[in-house]
Amino acid sequence: MRYSEMHLPTGREVPSDAEVISHKLMIRAGMIRKLTSGIYSYLPLGYRVIRKVEQIVREEMDRAGAQEVHLPMVQPAELWQESGRWTFYGKELLRFRDRNARDYCLGPTHEEVITDLVRHDVKTYRQLPLNLYQIQTKFRDEVRPRFGVMRCREFGMKDAYSFDADEAGAEKSYQKMFTAYNNIFRRCGLKYRPVEADSGSIGGSYSHEFMVMAESGEDAIVFCEKCNYAANLEKAEIARPEKTAIAETDPLPMESVETPNVRTIEEVSGFLNVSPKQIVKTLIFNADGKSCAVLIRGDQEVNEIKVKNVLGAAQLELADDEMILQATGAPRGFAGPVGIKTRVLADYSLMNLNNMVVGANKTDYHLKNVNLERDFKVESYADLRISRPGDLCPRCSGMIQFVRGIEVGHVFKLGVKYSKAMKALYLDRDGKEKTMIMGCYGIGIGRTVAACIEQNFDQNGMIWPMPLAPFKVIVVPVNINEPAVMKAAEDIYAELQKCGEEVILDDRDERAGVKFKDADLIGIPLRIVVGAKNLANGQAELKIRKTGQSTLHAITDLVSQVREIIAAEMHNAA
Repeated sequence: MRYSEMHLPTGREVPSDAEVISHKLMIRAGMIRKLTSGIYSYLPLGYRVIRKVEQIVREEMDRAGAQEVHLPMVQPAELWQESGRWTFYGKELLRFRDRNARDYCLGPTHEEVITDLVRHDVKTYRQLPLNLYQIQTKFRDEVRPRFGVMRCREFGMKDAYSFDADEAGAEKSYQKMFTAYNNIFRRCGLKYRPVEADSGSIGGSYSHEFMVMAESGEDAIVFCEKCNYAANLEKAEIARPEKTAIAETDPLPMESVETPNVRTIEEVSGFLNVSPKQIVKTLIFNADGKSCAVLIRGDQEVNEIKVKNVLGAAQLELADDEMILQATGAPRGFAGPVGIKTRVLADYSLMNLNNMVVGANKTDYHLKNVNLERDFKVESYADLRISRPGDLCPRCSGMIQFVRGIEVGHVFKLGVKYSKAMKALYLDRDGKEKTMIMGCYGIGIGRTVAACIEQNFDQNGMIWPMPLAPFKVIVVPVNINEPAVMKAAEDIYAELQKCGEEVILDDRDERAGVKFKDADLIGIPLRIVVGAKNLANGQAELKIRKTGQSTLHAITDLVSQVREIIAAEMHNAA
């Protein structure tokens, strides 16, 4: 490819809405252009990288035995109503009607469509296992699109769906995809980590996220340096403590204390001169229309996803004022477990706590010296809080560490969530009808590209890993008006092309400094500079973008040297 013939509009200006480095650099490097909020066009340079990721994905999916399909983006409401998600998915599902007033949505994911396809075509255990995948456009009407293609509304995604006859087969399919995902992200040249995760709106019993390590990552990752445990913050477990037989202090008589205009943990702590660790927050939740009180220590934060999972709730939100009043007899801000009229769950942190401070279920009052069993009862203890530094690993009791990461892939064990609701059945060896067991496996293609940039850049621009680079080599003649320089550059360019290497020739009539800045900005791994001075000695300069190292090589040896570097880097990523 010749630079002069390529649509590659690089620039120095950064859009005002660009917050993260990948968004800034993708705009500046002429990779993407914004069409409207959360929707982007990919330009030639950007789309070359997208295709690199897609090719790696296809190769590993095919190697794992998955077969590629292409499913419609427009999906009928009937399928979503059948699975139950038409009501529960939320506003991210973009719904519309056709000219015949029939309801449809733009697919944010394809569980319903693929289940419908398979239930009509697969009838017997002999046709299982089956794994079908696609690389296709999705649409999720994000409330706040941000970070460029990292969190946009329209995006490219690889989604695969496995169908098995039994749990053993489903586990095997899951492990195949888990291995394939490790291969994909390793081949992309990324530093990543698979972590345990919550299944969210997709559903299912078990899942892993694949997180690219980056300081700009939206997600916190919890991991143990002593063992292999890792999870995102939503899923990170807290080990159940041992129940202490003897409390640190003897139970004291419960006491009601007037606390005028004192509501927050900080205010209560200061007013009563007690540690936040001795205060218990009582949070009232609305779980599928029913109230539930969750108790947690004052210095900690509740994890609503854990609460939702423990309750088995389809929908969970903090209760409104009316529900709080019905449960406690008091307005918001004074809830406590003593005499409360709803079920009560408690976080593990309360197991060995006594002489607690709690809300009194009475305006401007709190209770001191409240004790479990004596003053109130708990239905059950559970892990209901957000992990934080200082916690111990739930697997080995090692010290937990925190890093930031960007989710680029997610694998789920769906079980029978969709196949049961949509009657995806098969006949087993005995001719009996059984429900297929499903798995779901997604990769954000554009998100992977953006995550790669977040992990590989410097003050001059992007630094592409060799497997994802739009071009592996850029040839830069210092002055195109010098015939000898231009001929040498053209010869190197032609020889690299003949060898099958991806190379771009910067044949623009621009100053050398402009060309060098653009080469650094777009992040091409290897730069060959042909100038009159070095050419007089039969040499040209080779610069490695990642290290900044520059060396002189004989023109006759240059192509073989470049190809050796490319081969070595591609081998290391394989």
